[in-house]
Amino acid sequence: MIDEEIETLQQKLHELHIEHRDLDVVISRLSDGSVDQLQLRRLKKRKLQLKDHIVQLQKQMTPDVFA
Repeated sequence: MIDEEIETLQQKLHELHIEHRDLDVVISRLSDGSVDQLQLRRLKKRKLQLKDHIVQLQKQMTPDVFA
């Protein structure tokens, strides 16, 4: 059961990394030319949300260690 949960989290994490990287490419390309600034802000906001979600999933996968 726990192995399945970890595998599911790893798959989700992988998908989020791909989307984050893809957004980074899109944002870079759009930043080079004249583009709708509202659209650019929305893409950047989505990228930050993905990063937050990635960090959250990584924390779930890291066991708590007591000092």
